[in-house]
Amino acid sequence: MIYSMTAFARETAPTAQGTLTVELRSVNHRYLDCTFKLPESLRALEPLLREQASTALARGKLDCMIRLQAAPANEGDLQINPAQLDTLRAAIDQVAGRIDTLRPPTALEVLQYPGICSAPEESEEQINETARQLFAGALTTLRDNRRREGENMASLILERLQQVEAAVTSTRQLLPTLMEQQRARITTRIEELDVEVDRGRLEQELVYLAQKADVDEELDRLEAHVGEVRRALQKGGPCGRRLDFLMQELNREANTLSSKSIASGTTQNAVELKVLIEQMREQIQNIE
Repeated sequence: MIYSMTAFARETAPTAQGTLTVELRSVNHRYLDCTFKLPESLRALEPLLREQASTALARGKLDCMIRLQAAPANEGDLQINPAQLDTLRAAIDQVAGRIDTLRPPTALEVLQYPGICSAPEESEEQINETARQLFAGALTTLRDNRRREGENMASLILERLQQVEAAVTSTRQLLPTLMEQQRARITTRIEELDVEVDRGRLEQELVYLAQKADVDEELDRLEAHVGEVRRALQKGGPCGRRLDFLMQELNREANTLSSKSIASGTTQNAVELKVLIEQMREQIQNIE
């Protein structure tokens, strides 16, 4: 399968401490570059999450953001510790028996005393496990999105390859006619000048010009590179670097074809080839 490097994924889950959200964004990059923004309570998870990401992804700049949005306090969330409250009351009575001027504590002051009132909280292990599961789910979604985008890119590239092959075939069919036209044009021009020429030397020059304008080798290499691009797409996996190299080779042959052009037909085909190759190259920049 072909994978894009551009995708987005988000996973959320409710916890006792609030809503936990994991967001993953990836764009194209020369290698795998992961950046994590985590709450302090989850900072210890970063090495594990980084290892998971490197196992699932080969290339791309990955930005991971995990947020914990605290839930608003609801009625009944607070829990009173009766045993601690009795202990505090006994201590207050004991102190009040010795200090007559002591003001009795207010209810709010009693609630603020350590151990009297608490809200339900998940343990560190529970919140870490929830975060790990959310990250794994988001990573799977991200990879699925990258695969779908990669398949679309592969289809576009295959369409362009067909057009490249058509341009190569058209150019190859034009060559014999162009060579004859060039020979006839030179011969006619010499006859118009009405000068004596060495026929042997003339034939040598015509052969030399034909060799300079011969692009069979460039057309053969273009077809070979097109075949390599097809094989890379069929093989799948992380092939972006290889495809980018093949685009450079295709562009090199298209430039040579353009420089050897002796007619508007081959020039137009060379320009069309370079346009198609550039369109493929833009897509390949996002392939893993």
